[in-house]
Amino acid sequence: MTRRPGEGAVLALACAGSFVVILDATIVSVVLPAIRFGLGLSPGALTWVVNAYTLAFAGFLLLGGRLCDEFGVRRMFVLGMSLFTVARLAAGLAGSPETLLVARAVQGFGGALLMPVTLSLLTTTFTEPARRARALGTWSAMGAAAAAAGPVIGGLLTQWAGWRWVFFVSVPIGVAAVLAATVLPPRDRSRPRGRLDVLGAILSTAGLVGVVYAVMRSSADGWGSGSVLLPLFAGLVLLGVFLVHQHRWADEPLVALGIFRLRSVSSGNVVIFLLGLGFLASPILLSLYLQDVHGYSPLRAGLAYLPVGVAMFAGAQTAGGLSVRLGPRRATALCCAIGAVGLAGVAALTGPHASYVVSVLLPGIVFGFGTAAAFTPITVAATSGVPERQNGLAAGLLNTVRQTSGAIGLAALTALVTAVTATWQTGGPTGEALVHGYTAAFLASAACLAAAAVVAAVAMPGLSPPPRARAGRPGHGTTGSPPGGPPGDR
Repeated sequence: MTRRPGEGAVLALACAGSFVVILDATIVSVVLPAIRFGLGLSPGALTWVVNAYTLAFAGFLLLGGRLCDEFGVRRMFVLGMSLFTVARLAAGLAGSPETLLVARAVQGFGGALLMPVTLSLLTTTFTEPARRARALGTWSAMGAAAAAAGPVIGGLLTQWAGWRWVFFVSVPIGVAAVLAATVLPPRDRSRPRGRLDVLGAILSTAGLVGVVYAVMRSSADGWGSGSVLLPLFAGLVLLGVFLVHQHRWADEPLVALGIFRLRSVSSGNVVIFLLGLGFLASPILLSLYLQDVHGYSPLRAGLAYLPVGVAMFAGAQTAGGLSVRLGPRRATALCCAIGAVGLAGVAALTGPHASYVVSVLLPGIVFGFGTAAAFTPITVAATSGVPERQNGLAAGLLNTVRQTSGAIGLAALTALVTAVTATWQTGGPTGEALVHGYTAAFLASAACLAAAAVVAAVAMPGLSPPPRARAGRPGHGTTGSPPGGPPGDR
């Protein structure tokens, strides 16, 4: 395997984009009290510091993937990273709650443009399956490092420099990445541009925002309240109309539904949904468990999660080679199973007097390693056999499913903690009741990962022969592989 010129630069750009987007998702949560004090936000408005970003990010991911295919990865990387960086600078300089919330929404939009590009950069540049798997492993490792480092960096910056530096800290990375992207490869190829499906973009964005908003409100208002049911119903209706529009009415659809005929794409998205349900809420659940049950401060809880983050980084780094040796299907099933065992261990060992080393550290290292390693083979599978002109679409779909499943998982697991705790509240001390609640949540998380392992083993395709051993021929934009690309599914 010969290394093509510019591969290192492409990998660095993709990792920089992934790092700043994922860092933002975890670094802000620990500084919300300081932001409330600094800008005088009400408790209701404070939640929108997170919600404004989350809704814009989740709602525009599909559009971001499609724009990547239409206008090229390089242009969209520069645009997405520029918006993201300028918005972070504006958030750090904000003198009023309104300015901060607008900046956070723009930042979410920039992140939605940027995140699919980081994945598409790799899938279009690293066309040899082994190289692609290793590049995706490095990309996943940077994301794991950002997720683990976010709470610690946020706590330290807030304590030593003030909350505004939580937003300033990644601005130099963004500026350097934008400058590098303007002079380094890859160059966007000239291609005929179709018409953007504006109606499809509006329907999908509004539908996703409605569903994610309803899920986010459910933990506070309950699933039976009008503030949850109305946006949920509206979002589902809009998404249904969107699917009909894509299938029957759109001349050039935002999402070519035929892409789901690829077994690798459909099964990969199902597995990432189950993985997101069970795993993406775990940092918050563990942090709350340590604070609520064991009395940890936010900074100490962030430091306690750091070894899990190191295990995640190690797992993501190992995943590329594991995907090559075992194939995406077996690697995904194995890694999800390891994650399920680790989360089951956390559930079994929690308690008001349990040792941190026994109940969190050791099983946390197991589930951190396994779940982080699973993302690479899933990504390899979900982007295999996709024509180059649809790489952005595949990346946008995968990121949309992951983001949505994470929001649903957090809301559902938080509600489960509350419900189980309330059931046990009358029968014992508060600490023991909380333990029962968190135990139920960790068990549910383990069950989701176990289901992901089963689906991966049963539904994901096995290894195919190398591309040159068979004639890959795209059909209607949904099957086949780009020249020299990874094999498609049978």
